[in-house]
Amino acid sequence: MPLNRRTLFQAAGLGALAAALPVTATSAGAADVAAPPRFDLAAPGQPLFRTKPLHNKTVLQSLAFDNVNRHVYTVQLMAGGQQLAGEAAPVSGAKRDLAGDLCLTQLDLDGNELGHMFLMGFGHGVQIGAEPVGSSAFLWTETDAIADDGLHGWGSRLARFRFDDGAIVTPDSPGVRRITPIPGADRTTCGVDPVLNRLVMRHRIAGTFRYALYDLDDVRRNQFAPIFEVDQPALTYSFQGYASSGAYLYLLEGSSYGSSGSTAPIGNTYLTCVEWASGAVVARQLVTDGTDLAFREPEGMAIQVPDLGDPAGIRLAFGFASTTSPTDTAKLASVYYKDVLI
Repeated sequence: MPLNRRTLFQAAGLGALAAALPVTATSAGAADVAAPPRFDLAAPGQPLFRTKPLHNKTVLQSLAFDNVNRHVYTVQLMAGGQQLAGEAAPVSGAKRDLAGDLCLTQLDLDGNELGHMFLMGFGHGVQIGAEPVGSSAFLWTETDAIADDGLHGWGSRLARFRFDDGAIVTPDSPGVRRITPIPGADRTTCGVDPVLNRLVMRHRIAGTFRYALYDLDDVRRNQFAPIFEVDQPALTYSFQGYASSGAYLYLLEGSSYGSSGSTAPIGNTYLTCVEWASGAVVARQLVTDGTDLAFREPEGMAIQVPDLGDPAGIRLAFGFASTTSPTDTAKLASVYYKDVLI
């Protein structure tokens, strides 16, 4: 039975949006009835932009969309050799990684840099979210980095702060609000479902990675009753990102060409779809988009709504880090998306 937009958004709990869309009737004259829609992970992906430089030349870690102001935000580890105001000397990349120092870049939808920030002591940049407010956006990130493995700084709390071009912020900067939805959790990161206005949080507790889904308005009011909680399913390759859309959680895994069993041109990038209500894996798919990219490490996921007047046209976006050439290790960022719903 074919799916129509009204049915899709009613199934996802978007009654107000569904009411604005026409009903498509079946041959019997009855309105379509469908299970909650999900992205077709087997559908070919399309590039939003390819091989764009970020503010630093390190690997893209994650991304988020401000769908109102049509911006993309990316996070990466700070490059070594930079000396910021108040620092006595340039700092190595290894020390930046250990401290959890991040570079945040604001881009337009063509991947051109518009601005940047430095986030000192925040974490590893595993995932971020964007919350549009007026002509700007608040970013949701990890913060209060802890280097419990002796190599990388990982966030132990969540943070919300407004984008401020050129700013250098620390976890205790006046404009940074820190939040602890789950006491005792570590490796905390988060993203935003921009259609349902929800915050998804990945965290580790008692050695197990879990995901919790919250109403974003509740989190801002310090109310932390999750809508759903699920364990992370077993992954074959390196975890690289996640996003929540409607009734489903999406996971990204894989590694760069030449590492951990990833061989060009196919690689080992996979997308997995998890049902929030049950925690069950409902789909897993090898991704063959962007196979011509050099290096090609999957990094980051986010939900894009390219046309706010047509919210049925949502996209599941995911990133790749690449290199300019085999001899130039400076990293570039590419973003692809899938937009077929089933």
